[in-house]
Amino acid sequence: MSLKRHTLERQADVIEAVLAAHKIQGRVWGGTVTPRFIRYDVTAAVGTRVQKVLALKDEIALSLGVPEIRLYREEGAIRVEVPRARPATVRLLPLCRSLPRIPPLTAVLGVDGDGAPLLLRLPSPDVAHVLVAGATGSGKTALLRTMALSLALHNPQRRLQLALIDPKGRGFGPLAKTPHLIRPVVEEPELAVRLLEGLAAEMVRRDREKISTPALVIIIDELADLRMVAGKRLEDALTRLTQRGREAGIHVIVATQRPAATVVGGLIKANLPVRLVGTVSSPEDAKVATGLAGTGAERLRGRGDFLLIARGEQIRFQTAYASEKEIREAIASMQP
Repeated sequence: MSLKRHTLERQADVIEAVLAAHKIQGRVWGGTVTPRFIRYDVTAAVGTRVQKVLALKDEIALSLGVPEIRLYREEGAIRVEVPRARPATVRLLPLCRSLPRIPPLTAVLGVDGDGAPLLLRLPSPDVAHVLVAGATGSGKTALLRTMALSLALHNPQRRLQLALIDPKGRGFGPLAKTPHLIRPVVEEPELAVRLLEGLAAEMVRRDREKISTPALVIIIDELADLRMVAGKRLEDALTRLTQRGREAGIHVIVATQRPAATVVGGLIKANLPVRLVGTVSSPEDAKVATGLAGTGAERLRGRGDFLLIARGEQIRFQTAYASEKEIREAIASMQP
């Protein structure tokens, strides 16, 4: 992720020059290079109105020769995020190898804005179930594959089972031979409903017998498409699983383009406390997807540029990526 020093210095000089042109005493004092953008940290003289600086977003972008920047206040500093001309890819398998230890039942998501690995531990009381949202091109399906593969790589079958539902039949093909699957990837809506109803019955059995192992992770791509066909039976089964599944060791991860309550189901959405949100088409869609106003999700750059929303806080991250060939080779290495 290295960039030539003169590029970083030139962009910092441009930012300072725009501030000076508006009689704002400010300087760039640090920053971070990430796979998708460069973040510059700016300080301004005491008494400077922050809104005056934030109003220069478009002028700074124009001066830097980029389509758009993010300009915001955070942790006592003003931050300027400038997209890289050639975004770098975060490779999942090397990222996993770089980690000294990955806790049980923890998905590797990618790297955060400081370049640190970002992990999501499903059994945590603050996680349990996850909603993945974003428009076409945001990288939803690639993120689901990353989560499924990272879970399978670092958890034996005695600890983890997977159920994959793919109504469009295009996303989970590379994962078809994962040994953790409780059945082949499900594509037909009726079979998906039967599977979820069966898992709801399994949840009841586990509750009755007070067991929660092995963990069972259900991953559903394009929930809206599935719900249009499967209707109330699907919604009822998912509602039960998301309301009561965590104590039985059952976790649900669902993805959809626009997670309005009318699309996902109000009770299901209420039980998905963690949201992974990629680029969306408007500020209104961003608010629906994140549950928060002003996140800027509509300005994310797609192709794995995501926000993690949990407990009212947000973390921007770049998802880790594994090609179909890498996924198949990694799965082959798991075979006995």
